[in-house]
Amino acid sequence: MAMMQGVQKNTLYVGGLAEEVNESILHAAFIPFGDIKDVKTPLDQATQKHRSFGFVTFLERDDAASAMDNMDGAELYGRVLTVNYALPERIKGGEQGWAAQPIWADADTWFERQQQEEEMRRIEAENRAAMQAAEDLHRKQVAEQREGEKEEETETRDDAMAQAEAEVLQQNNH
Repeated sequence: MAMMQGVQKNTLYVGGLAEEVNESILHAAFIPFGDIKDVKTPLDQATQKHRSFGFVTFLERDDAASAMDNMDGAELYGRVLTVNYALPERIKGGEQGWAAQPIWADADTWFERQQQEEEMRRIEAENRAAMQAAEDLHRKQVAEQREGEKEEETETRDDAMAQAEAEVLQQNNH
């Protein structure tokens, strides 16, 4: 099956869809032109709505051609449609096709992003907890050190006092 410049002659790109248009409405709009193999309206993961375009794949190229001739510029739900042959990248999700990777490709990256964000939040929380624990430990050590210094000072002071008293007593005894 020779593809002219990679264009798929039995798959049509349908742009300019109104929000209310779903796959069954799209199917109903194009079925008069021939048997339809597939209808897709890729969803925006954030809104769960289609991105105002879809793809209709006919079993026969001739049917796709007559659908394109008749439906390009036609109105559906008050919006003017743009109907062209679909480029394979748009369907399979190449770099060039702004139009559409398959729906599940978005889902995968969306889930990955969610997992990465969750992981980052978990790591940040762990880091915060570790920093807090280190700070607490540091404060405790400083406090213990101060306590120790006070005790040493007290002991030193007591020793010095005892020493002085002993000297005084010695001098008095002489």
